[in-house]
Amino acid sequence: MIQPPPTQDAPAISDARLPTIPPTTIRAPEPWWLMPVIDLALALAAFGLAYFVRYEVQILRPLLEINRAAFHPYLPYYGLFVVWLYLNYRGSGLYKNVRGRSWLEEVYLIINGTANAALIIMAASFIFQPLVFSRLMIVYAAVITIVLQSSARIVQRQVRGHLRSKGIGVQRVLIVGVGEIGQAVLRTMIARKELGYHPIGFLDEDPARATSDLGRVRALGTIRNLEAVTRAYAVNLVVIAQRWSDHDRLMELVQAARRGGADVRVVPDVFQLNMKQVQVENLDGIPLLGVNGATPFHGTNRVVKRAMDIGLILLASPVLLPIFALVALAIRVEGPGPIFYRQRRVGENGREFGMFKFRSMIPDADLYLQSLVVKHKLDPRHPKIPDDPRITRVGRFIRRTSIDELPNLINVLRGQMSLVGPRPPTPDEVDLYEDWHKQRLKIMPGMTGLWQISGRSDVPFEEMCLLDVYYIENWSVRLDLQILMMTLPRVLLRRGAY
Repeated sequence: MIQPPPTQDAPAISDARLPTIPPTTIRAPEPWWLMPVIDLALALAAFGLAYFVRYEVQILRPLLEINRAAFHPYLPYYGLFVVWLYLNYRGSGLYKNVRGRSWLEEVYLIINGTANAALIIMAASFIFQPLVFSRLMIVYAAVITIVLQSSARIVQRQVRGHLRSKGIGVQRVLIVGVGEIGQAVLRTMIARKELGYHPIGFLDEDPARATSDLGRVRALGTIRNLEAVTRAYAVNLVVIAQRWSDHDRLMELVQAARRGGADVRVVPDVFQLNMKQVQVENLDGIPLLGVNGATPFHGTNRVVKRAMDIGLILLASPVLLPIFALVALAIRVEGPGPIFYRQRRVGENGREFGMFKFRSMIPDADLYLQSLVVKHKLDPRHPKIPDDPRITRVGRFIRRTSIDELPNLINVLRGQMSLVGPRPPTPDEVDLYEDWHKQRLKIMPGMTGLWQISGRSDVPFEEMCLLDVYYIENWSVRLDLQILMMTLPRVLLRRGAY
C-alpha cells in the first residue's frame, strides 16, 4: 500500500475493520452488438421507405412509367451503405459507451457517417453506371436513416436511464481527494445520476477531511487506505483528483487502485475549472487551453433568465390566483395570525431580503426553533423537522404540497429570487457556512432547484451545496426548463416535503 508522508494523519483502516463486499459485475446497459444490428435494420427500413417515397409517392420529381424499377437492384447499394456506415461509426466512436456524451454529439456522428456513405454510393453509381438507379432515392434514404437512427439514440438513452435506476450499468466510484477538483467531480456525479456513477465514498490526505462525510458520501480514511478500500468496497472506478505536482506520487496512486481491481481515471489540475470556462485550441499538435472566468449569469443570459421567470408567472397566473385566494381564506378561517409569513433570507452575493410564504405554523413559531434543533439533533445549517409540532392543520397540507411557497412568486417579481436556483438560507445558517458553502450565494436564489428535485428535505446539507454549485457552473435555459418540469411530479408525489 502507499505510505503517507510523515505528517499528522488519521490512522489507517485495518483490513479487519473493512466490510466484506463480494465483487460486483458491472453489466453494460446493452450488448456490444445490439446498436450495430439496430442501425442495420433501421438503414434497411430507410431504404424501403425511400423506395416507397421515390417510386410511389414521387415527392419533388415525378417519375415516368418507363423508369420504374423493382427494389432488389438496390440491395447491393444497401449492403455497401451499411458496411460503410458501420466502419465509419466504429471509427468515430459512436458505438463506444461514452458517459456524458450529448445526444447532439451522437447525431453529428450519425449525420457525418450517413453523408459519407451516401457519397460513396453516388461515386459507385458513376463508376458502374447501373441501368436502375435513382440518386434522389439515395438522398431520401440518407435523410430517413439520420432521422431513424437519431430517434433510436433517444430511446437508447431512456432505456439506459431506466436500467441504471435498477443498478445495471452503474459503477461504484471512489474519489481520491476532495479539494476543489474532487468536489467538482463529486457534485457532477450526484447531480447527473443518469451517467451511471455511484460515489460510495472518498479518501483524502487531510485527516480532517478524511473523517468528515460529505452528505451521504462517506469519508473512508486517508489515501494510504486506497488499495484496501478499493478491494473491500468492491470499487469499479477510482477517480484521482489530486494535484499533479508530484508525478511519482500520482503513479503510485494509479498502481494502488489497479492492484485493488478498479479502473482508474485521473482528473488534471485544469479541470478544477468547469469545462465551459476552458477553450481547447491546437497549435500543430500542441494542446492549448484558454481559460475565461465568466459566469453564465451575466449579460444576455441574465436578461433571458429574468424574462423566462416573468413570462412563466404571467402564463400561470389564471391558475395561481384562485389558489392564492383559497389558501388565504383557509388560513384565516383556521385561527388568528397573519396569512403571510415573512422571514429574512440571504440572496445573491449575501444581500438579505424578506421572503414571503403562506403561514403554515403557529404564531411566534420561531421562538421554539432552537430548542427543537437541539432536541432532534438537527444540522443547524439546514434544519428540517419531519414532525414539527409547530405546524397547523392547514399548514401541514400546504407544506406537503409545497403550496406554502407560492408567495415566493412575489419575491421573483421583485427581482429578489428566480423560479430556479439555490434555496435561500437564513442569516443564522450562513454564519455557520464554510468558505466553499458560500459559492451557492453567487447567484439569485430560486423557488426550486437541483436539490429540490433530488430529494428536497431528505438531501443532506453538503450534498445540497454540491448540487447548487453544479447548477451555477452548468446553467442553461434547457437546464432550468428541465428542473421546472421535474419539480411538478416531485411536488405531486410529496417526496421529501415536510
